[in-house]
Amino acid sequence: MIHRLLLAVLVIIVPPAMRADTNQREILAIMERVADWQLAHPSEWKLTEWHNGVLYTGMMALADVSASPRFRDAMVAVGEKAQWQLGPRLYHADDHVIGQMYAELYLRDGDAKKIGPLRESFDRILAARRTSTLQFDRQTNPKNQERWSWCDALFMSPPAFIRLWKATGDRRYLDFAVEEWWFTSAFLYNEEEHLFWRDSSMFPKREANGRNLYWSRGNGWVMGGLVRMLQLLPADHPTHPRFVQQFREMAAALLACQQADGLWRASLLDPASYPMKEASGSGFFCYAFAWGVNEGLLPREPYAAAARKTWDALTAFVQSDGKLTHVQPVGARAVAFDENHTEPYGVGSFLLAGSEMLRLRQP
Repeated sequence: MIHRLLLAVLVIIVPPAMRADTNQREILAIMERVADWQLAHPSEWKLTEWHNGVLYTGMMALADVSASPRFRDAMVAVGEKAQWQLGPRLYHADDHVIGQMYAELYLRDGDAKKIGPLRESFDRILAARRTSTLQFDRQTNPKNQERWSWCDALFMSPPAFIRLWKATGDRRYLDFAVEEWWFTSAFLYNEEEHLFWRDSSMFPKREANGRNLYWSRGNGWVMGGLVRMLQLLPADHPTHPRFVQQFREMAAALLACQQADGLWRASLLDPASYPMKEASGSGFFCYAFAWGVNEGLLPREPYAAAARKTWDALTAFVQSDGKLTHVQPVGARAVAFDENHTEPYGVGSFLLAGSEMLRLRQP
């Protein structure tokens, strides 16, 4: 009884600012532990592949808030080893995501070599823009992945283009990112349910409960992409209100899909068929909700509480050595998987989420 009373007194007498500071130290500590584990256990994916490229976005977010230079230094080392090149497929969005890290490093130090190959590649794309449809069928549309025909692409490529615009001032990169975003959105975004199909092959498919098939991480890619576009899109840009509207619409739809434990299941509308807890989609939603509150685009409640609940659930997936578990493997739809599985892109989403949770002030 006395112990409980002492705890109650401590809660009252410790200033809110001090409690918030303690919470921030805990968030940063677990972010660094997860990042350190990943750096010590590099994946088998190639440096420039999207699996690692997504990780690098989170590492850069951590580098911005950590007092240690080791995370930024690790990203510079990646760039040097990769010779600042993108992946080998010129038009494929997955091979563009590493460019986000290159551009962000350039914006910090102005070293032109960091964006030289990125600029050359994107100039080639702009000089010979693809005009194929987005039908996700290699037989009838063999160049289907030379445009953003799957929703994952909205995280991979447009944030790289808008960062190159920020780095160079060349408006063409911004215009391309915006135009292609809305071309993809017109095809894959369900205006009634405010969620994205992963690609056109999912249009006719249904879950066991008869609902449309909306993949959690697929919509997580889009929410992350929206954040990373809105971070740089000028407020007076003609499409800014449209991006904000889509962000808010999706946030509301996703809030309704959040489960009692604070997470989202791999299938957004049929969680009962996929009861496993999943970290990567949930990480992106936590990132987006917290960022939206921090930027005043989402009301503090219920979104701040939702983000905190998700963050608490995500941190429970971090093992004592820093390994992040419960990450769905590479795929294109909801599946069952080993709960101990990890992937670098899951760590990327976790670090992005943590970077915004650090900014999320206590009420």
